[in-house]
Amino acid sequence: MQNRKWLVALCAGALMFATTGCVYRIDVPQGNYVEQKEVNKLRVGMTREQVTYVMGSPMVTDQNDPNTWYYVYYMKPGWDEAEQKELQLKFKDNKLVALNGDFTTSSDFYSPL
Repeated sequence: MQNRKWLVALCAGALMFATTGCVYRIDVPQGNYVEQKEVNKLRVGMTREQVTYVMGSPMVTDQNDPNTWYYVYYMKPGWDEAEQKELQLKFKDNKLVALNGDFTTSSDFYSPL
């Protein structure tokens, strides 16, 4: 009888040990998900409304400079390293004049609509 209790305890311990290694970690996305194909649609001279239509609302607008919009995306996959991308848009007289960040500027960006 003692051997049976010992075997049950051993199996229960092995099962607990085996399942603790299979912890699921969720992906944690935050901010604006931006793809290069959306950035490629931006052109100099677009209004704020046109940019919002293409990109969505910005994550942050600068309090000191309302002519600067920030699109920030942060992704922390369950077990992998975190990834962060940023896009900064500058406006002058309600028109898009420049973009900076982790995305490439398309060759068509400087040709107005």
